[in-house]
Amino acid sequence: MLKAFAWENGKLVCVAPEEAERAVWFDLENGTPEEYAFVTRETGLSLPRHADLTEIETSSRLSTDGPVLTMSMPIVTRTNDGLEAGVCGFVLSPERLATLRFSNSVIFEQFPNHPHTLASSVSACIFAALLEAIVDRQADALEALRTELDHLSHKIFHHRMTGKARATELELQAILVTLGRGYDTISFLRDSQLGVARVAPYAVTATDWIPKTVRHRLESVQKDVSSLNEYSTHLTDKVQFLLDSTLGLINIAQNTLIKVLTVVSIMGIPPTLIAGIYGMNFHIMPELSWTYGYAYAWAAMIFSALAPLYWFRKKGWI
Repeated sequence: MLKAFAWENGKLVCVAPEEAERAVWFDLENGTPEEYAFVTRETGLSLPRHADLTEIETSSRLSTDGPVLTMSMPIVTRTNDGLEAGVCGFVLSPERLATLRFSNSVIFEQFPNHPHTLASSVSACIFAALLEAIVDRQADALEALRTELDHLSHKIFHHRMTGKARATELELQAILVTLGRGYDTISFLRDSQLGVARVAPYAVTATDWIPKTVRHRLESVQKDVSSLNEYSTHLTDKVQFLLDSTLGLINIAQNTLIKVLTVVSIMGIPPTLIAGIYGMNFHIMPELSWTYGYAYAWAAMIFSALAPLYWFRKKGWI
């Protein structure tokens, strides 16, 4: 899908294809070959394909052809299943900007509706504003993740799990799944932050036509990304700590189950011994003719089973 925007009356306005000569920003989402050809024809810009944008080498992600900058970086998109990693490309010239992406993005969808302050180079200002919006979105995602981790931490260390072993096991499994998703989120965001940290300084140093005000904005973006990287490291450590704590709780729950089984097995040993003794088939047994022998055997077995239980509770082992 192709959208073209022109700068009119202090705001971005979507224009029809027949008015594309007025456009300063072309946004391609899963663009077709025909749309790629149309943008190339209207702008004279060479647009990279998806395979080119997904290369991980810096030399493949960042390149210059005269005044035209071609840059790509990972971005994070939200789906029904959560956050997913994607890729975005920028082709920036003094007159035009083309963005290439292959999944839906709230940032790009909402960007034209926000007020913008643009300098002499409209395309460079739109590029800087897009990077700022991406960084703001990254910060929002990290803040939401921090809130979720705080809730999990409170649940793990301040709330008692359900008394039933099976319910507790299910709760711990749910926490592990949530922590796994949180780690994936941090990983996606770190990749995107690294992309911004490469793209912003490259745009500042690779060409001299970008206005000074835009350069200052890009330098500010670099500082913001640096602080987000530090915060991402903090959240990564917190996820690891909560993961270790959850696994420790699972081990404690398993040890408690084994302890209960051990106590039950020990309680069954003395009654089994008594039953084995009085179940022997010798002709001469002193208790064989006892009137209350049957009741005596039952009482001895019950007492021998309860005595270890009393002893364990007295010692505080159960």
